[in-house]
Amino acid sequence: MTSIADLPPETVEDILLHCQPRCVAALAQTCRAFRDLVYLSPDNHIWRNLYLAQPFDDPRKCITRLGRPRGEANWREELQAAIHAEAVLAKPSAYSSEEICTTLRTLLHMAHNVPPWSIHRSFVEDEVSENLLWVAAQLQVSGGAILNSPQEGGEIEQLRNRLHTYFGLSRLSGDLEPAARVVSRAYVYSMGRYRAENMYGPFIAGDGEKVNWTHIRAIHHVVSMHIVPIDEDEEREYFIYPLSMPFIQNVLNVGEDLDGLVDWAGVEGSWFCSFCFCDHRDLLEFNSTSVLPEDLSIFENPDFHEVFRTLQFQVHVTHTVQDDLHPTRPVIHFAGTLGIPSTATMTGYVRMTPEDEVRWHFVSGEPGNLIWSSEGVQIGGVRSQFGVLGTWTTVFHDNDDPIGPFWLRRKLE
Repeated sequence: MTSIADLPPETVEDILLHCQPRCVAALAQTCRAFRDLVYLSPDNHIWRNLYLAQPFDDPRKCITRLGRPRGEANWREELQAAIHAEAVLAKPSAYSSEEICTTLRTLLHMAHNVPPWSIHRSFVEDEVSENLLWVAAQLQVSGGAILNSPQEGGEIEQLRNRLHTYFGLSRLSGDLEPAARVVSRAYVYSMGRYRAENMYGPFIAGDGEKVNWTHIRAIHHVVSMHIVPIDEDEEREYFIYPLSMPFIQNVLNVGEDLDGLVDWAGVEGSWFCSFCFCDHRDLLEFNSTSVLPEDLSIFENPDFHEVFRTLQFQVHVTHTVQDDLHPTRPVIHFAGTLGIPSTATMTGYVRMTPEDEVRWHFVSGEPGNLIWSSEGVQIGGVRSQFGVLGTWTTVFHDNDDPIGPFWLRRKLE
């Protein structure tokens, strides 16, 4: 009787290309010949084809979140990482914190290396990344467990909150629960979180311009609850809207090289700025007890009122300044004006941080009286339609200043 071991290697290889990756790995464990065929082949033919058979984007067509070609793929390692992530997400409680952390890195790697959208326009299904659809599906498989686990601090908390921000609102992760909204509001409106050490914005105090994704996640939650219509009787578990995963894709024209552009961040153009604020007296009462109060009753009060407004403004680049840390990405200085009848103006800059995040800083107000200071971070790709999330306060940075979250996004063409 002829067995698979008697077949020529090229025939076995053809058979393996029609198998699931786990089956290929299992076969490789049966004998040295199969192990050498699977793991020691001089080319990546088997693993490349196994990878491309999965519901992933072709890495050769992908760019990084900075808008650069993603480079050569390590087909075997990347596929093995994705398969392991699927196993972890199927039962997160069975895995260690270290393995959870590795899985979060894998998901973010998949989300950060995707094909670009071709133009700033509303949701177009045929341009949505396969990687992003896979990541979103895997997070739903986990029942939200990997996103709504208790905060652990350190890298795992930052990774989890970054991914949660990308993912968007979900019933599975408890986002629609009133108690969760209270916690996010309390985080955003705690004045003690805003000081010189974190540039009065969503950055980690004392760590330069390192983004605090726990803070960004809270901002995202507060803003999202104003723009997604929530029907308590609706059974939908996940919401696709401009602050959800499909919109983190970069927007680039075919063949466009951002490193060769003055306005690499896509600053020039029409923008919307949405922002939240509440009664300043409520914030003073909330923040009067301690630096980071634990009494959240003010946000649980039915009389608590949070206002959400949106303004449109036009932005133009004024000049750039060379950035020695990022020679191909100069600091972009810009100015903006709000539409009639407002006479308000804004001025600021966009720059790359040491960790390759895109930071937005601007001040705004009436001409000659620019009193509002804002710090934000571009979410996803440098030109993504997801836009910029951040916080505003005054240029004086007094302890009793008003504060709140904001969201910037480009006007669709």
